Amino acid sequence: MQDIPDNTTLKLEFDRNDIERICGFASKKFTMVNYVFTGILGVLFTVLFYAALLPFYDKNIVIVDMFFHGGVNNRSTLPYYTVLLTGWSLAILLIKYCKLKNQRKVFTLQLLPEDPGFVLSPRTAREILDRIYLQVDQPRCYLLLNRIDLALSNLKNLGNTEALSECLNTQSGNDEEYLSSSHTILKGFIWAIPVLGFIGTVLGLSQAVNDFGKVVSDGADLARMQSALSDVTGGLGIAFETTLIALVLALIVQLLAKFVQNEEELFLDECADYCNRNIVAKMKNINLYNEENQ
Repeated sequence: MQDIPDNTTLKLEFDRNDIERICGFASKKFTMVNYVFTGILGVLFTVLFYAALLPFYDKNIVIVDMFFHGGVNNRSTLPYYTVLLTGWSLAILLIKYCKLKNQRKVFTLQLLPEDPGFVLSPRTAREILDRIYLQVDQPRCYLLLNRIDLALSNLKNLGNTEALSECLNTQSGNDEEYLSSSHTILKGFIWAIPVLGFIGTVLGLSQAVNDFGKVVSDGADLARMQSALSDVTGGLGIAFETTLIALVLALIVQLLAKFVQNEEELFLDECADYCNRNIVAKMKNINLYNEENQ
């Protein structure tokens, strides 16, 4: 076995690089997020958003007033919940992106010996594992290192190169499914945001129609009915504001979610490529290896 360089020191400390650990929260696996932490961030984002709008409120700026309830137009409180879900979604995406950046740091590590003639075998697999644990304090917290650790442990214990390739492929599929499942709650929020907008619109329509129905049932004269009808059309405009807010916010979240998801998919491709170039390509046929060491 080749000697591990003396200058190989701890280069990645998970507690100092993971955003959730830094903020004092339990860290979820890979790019999965802590929903308590992101929920708190979502509330903070919502408060900051309304704090920024508050100086412009009640100054006849429709694009600002539509985010607040009450007033002469009797706006609903649903925009608050819509903004809260949006803030929570943005917090999830921000933390996922930060965790993804931390995961990418493993590509800067020198895991294999610089010798171009290095061959991966059951004997030399131990060397790579030692190099990993000398440079990273918690390798299992990093997707790529966890995949390599599992594969090399199988090679070291079973001495079978086919088992190593199968382990890498299986773990690759597991990692892909896991990262995909980490978007489940976010997809639910993206679905819920426009639904809240539609609910607000339906409530506004119901109120407007109900008010007009009362005027008609009271047998009002034409002038009063025209005034009531004008109020109804104005109320419809207010009612559709909640849908407008929700659709715009949902669009923003959806676009950002696609960006983060695409970055995760690229990361998975990079991990697979790294394993193929640095692990699979370095393997030697086990039969030849055994013959040379007899």
